Amino acid sequence: MPQSPSTYSDAILARIEQSEARVIKAIFPSITNHHNTLFGGEALAWMDETAFIAATRFCRKALVTVSSDRIDFNKAIPAGTLAEIIAKVIEVGNSSLKVEVNIFVEDMYKDCREHAIRGVFTFVAVDENRKPTKVWTQE
Repeated sequence: MPQSPSTYSDAILARIEQSEARVIKAIFPSITNHHNTLFGGEALAWMDETAFIAATRFCRKALVTVSSDRIDFNKAIPAGTLAEIIAKVIEVGNSSLKVEVNIFVEDMYKDCREHAIRGVFTFVAVDENRKPTKVWTQE
């Protein structure tokens, strides 16, 4: 059963802070749909990859994605904009962890930034036999 964030040790909290991952992508026409907005599947792939990076930075173990919780597409991301993908560990369990991912869309030519997409991805740490293993061991 996952711990409540309020019960995390200072070491886990520090590790969570250090593991945040940020990626910025330019939205070019080659990755847009017939509405000239980012393909949803492309956004999901970016989110999973960025979540994986944050999760790996947190535990430094082999991980597999086991689920993605509700993904909210709140705003379309048009061609000619920038997308910033931010992933942060939000829950640490025995062999699993959850990572929240948010995508913000930015206009390239003026200061305008809006929240576009949010989702949560769950990862399980696995050993060399692909069996679940502890996601966090304090050294």
